Amino acid sequence: MSKGTINVSVDNIFPLIKKFLYSDHEIFLRELISNATDATLKMKHLANIGEAEGVEYGNPIIEVKLDKKKKELRIIDQGIGMTKEEVEKYINEIAFSGAEEFIEKYKDKNGKDAGIIGHFGLGFYSAFMVAKKVEIITKSYKDEPAVHWTCDGSPEFTIEKADKKERGTEIILHIADDSTEFLEESRIRELLVKYNKFMPIPIKFGTRTETLPKPEDAKEDDKAPTKEVDNIINNPNPAWTKQPTELEDKDYNSFYRELYPMQFEEPLFHIHLNVDYPFNLTGILYFPKMTNDMSIQKDKIQLYQNQVFVTDNVEGIVPEFLTMLRGVIDSPDIPLNVSRSYLQADGAVKKISSYITRKVADKLKSLFNNDREGFEKKWNDIKIVIEYGMLTEDKFFEKAQDFALYPTVDDKYFTFSEFKEKIKDVQTDKDDNLVILYASNKEEQHSYIEAAKEKGYEVLLLDSPIVAHLLQKVESKEEKISFVRVDSDHVENLIKKDDAQISKLSDEEKETLKTFLDGVIPKEKFSVQLEALDSNANPFIITEPEFMRRMKDMQKTGGGGMFGMGGFPEMYNLIVNTNHELVSEILNTKTEKKKERLVNQALDLARLSKNLLKGEELTTFIKRSYEMIK
Repeated sequence: MSKGTINVSVDNIFPLIKKFLYSDHEIFLRELISNATDATLKMKHLANIGEAEGVEYGNPIIEVKLDKKKKELRIIDQGIGMTKEEVEKYINEIAFSGAEEFIEKYKDKNGKDAGIIGHFGLGFYSAFMVAKKVEIITKSYKDEPAVHWTCDGSPEFTIEKADKKERGTEIILHIADDSTEFLEESRIRELLVKYNKFMPIPIKFGTRTETLPKPEDAKEDDKAPTKEVDNIINNPNPAWTKQPTELEDKDYNSFYRELYPMQFEEPLFHIHLNVDYPFNLTGILYFPKMTNDMSIQKDKIQLYQNQVFVTDNVEGIVPEFLTMLRGVIDSPDIPLNVSRSYLQADGAVKKISSYITRKVADKLKSLFNNDREGFEKKWNDIKIVIEYGMLTEDKFFEKAQDFALYPTVDDKYFTFSEFKEKIKDVQTDKDDNLVILYASNKEEQHSYIEAAKEKGYEVLLLDSPIVAHLLQKVESKEEKISFVRVDSDHVENLIKKDDAQISKLSDEEKETLKTFLDGVIPKEKFSVQLEALDSNANPFIITEPEFMRRMKDMQKTGGGGMFGMGGFPEMYNLIVNTNHELVSEILNTKTEKKKERLVNQALDLARLSKNLLKGEELTTFIKRSYEMIK
C-alpha cells in the first residue's frame, strides 16, 4: 500500500475563480471592503487590549477611489496592514484565512470574536473577476517596511519594498476590458449603497458640497457659504446595533425610511430582536400595512452578517409567513456558502427561525394586552401575516389564540374563545355542535347576512385569501365546531334546530312542481331542492354547499386540489320555498308560457342577489322586468 498527496494545479485556479467562485461579479467590491473593514476592526481590537503600543487607532475610514482614465479602482484602509511575511502567508496561499486565524487567537473567554467578517480567505481573489492586474501596497502597524505586491492573474507575482509611510492597505484594481461598468461612478455608488450601507467603518466615496449657516452679519441676498466634505456613503451605527433602551419610536421610524427611502407610509409597529445565546442575532422587523395579495410582499427583509449585506431572500431563516414583513436581521452565526450568497442547511438556522417566530408572537401578544383598541384598528392591516402564520406554524397557531381576532360584519372584534362564549346559546345546533357563521364579502352576501342577523345570529367577516385553509385547521383542532358561510344554505338550514317547518304543498303538488322546474332550470348549473321555509323567506334562494365551495377556494390558493374541484363547473343549489305564495302561483298558473316566465324571473332575482347575473343574461332580465310591469 502506498500513500500520496492530491495536488491542485495553480495554473487553472484563476480562471476558475473568475468564472465560478461568485455567482455575481459585482460582489468583488463587497468582499474587498469587508477585508478593509476586518483590517480596521483588528487594529481597533489590538489597540483596545494594549497589543499595539505607541499606535493610535484614531478615526479611520475606508476610501474608494475611481480613476476612469487610468482604468483603476482603489480601496484604501487605515487598518492593521501586513508585513512581507503576512502577505506571503495570507495572499500567496489561497484559502488561508487571516480572519479565521485572528478570531481563534483573540476571541474572548466566552468564545466571541471581534466582529470580524471574513472566514474563507477567498474574498481578495474576487478582485480577479473584474481586474486584469491587482496591486497591494500595505504597511503593517508593526515597525516593518511597507510591501508592494503585484499579480496579473497568473500564478506568478512580484513582491518588493514600498515607500508607504502610514499604516494600512491600498488595493489597486486595473479593471479588465470586459468589466468597464465598474469604472462608472454611478455603478460603484450603487454597489456601495447595496452592500455596504451599514458597514461599521465609515466609507468615503468622493466629496460633496455642504452648505454652511450664513454669518450673523450676512445680507439677505448673500449666498450661504459652502465647503467640500468627505462623502460618507454608509451609516456605521444603524439602529439594530443599538439597545432598545437607546431608541425611541422616532428613531425606529427614521431607520425604516433609511431602509426604504421610497416607502412613504410609516410602519404600524416594530419588533427589536436581540439575542446572544445560544446564537448571536440582532435585527429590527417592521409590520407595514398589508394587502390580501401575499405574492407582492416578499423580499423586503435584508439579511446581514456583521453589518455586511448578504441577501434579501431570507426564506429558510425567517419563517415563510414573516417574509411579508420588512426590516433587517444580522447574525454572524448564519451558515453561508463561500460566496456569502446562500443559506446552508444547519441546525442553527432552525433555532433562529423558531426564536424569530416566538419573538414576533410575544410582541403581538404584548401589543394586544397593552392596547387592545389600537390593536383592533390595525387588525385588517396585519391579519394576513397572522393568519398565514397560524396556518403554517403550529407553535405560532397556539400562541396566536391569545391575540388573533375574529371580526364580525358589524366591526366588532373577538378572540376565538370570546366569540365561542358569545354565540354558544344561540348558535348551537340540535346535535350540540357550535356553528360559526361567516361571510367573505359584505356587499355580495348582504341579503344572506341580513337573514342571519334577523335570526339573532352573529356573522364573522373572514375575507383573506387563505381563509378556507385556516378554517380547516381550526376545525381539526376544535371539537364540535364548524364554520359555515352564510350563503351555503338557507338561513333555516345553517344551524339545524328541532323545529322544522311544515310544507303547504302536498307530496303530489311538490312532485308536479319539481318536474316542471327541472324542465325549465338548467341542470348543469343548479340542483333544485324543494324545502318548507318560513313564508316570509324568499321564494327562490341560491346557495353553494360549504364543502364544495371551500374545496374550490383551497384549490385556488394551493392545496385542496386533490379532489379536482378546480376543474369542476360552477354548481349551485336552488332552494325553492314551498311555503311562499309565488311558488303556489307558479304551481297553479295554467299558461305554460306565463309559468315559465315567472320561474325565470324568480330565478334571475335569486341569481342577482348572489351576484351571478351578468352580461347577456342580465340584459334579458332587465328587459323581461320592464315588460312585466307594463
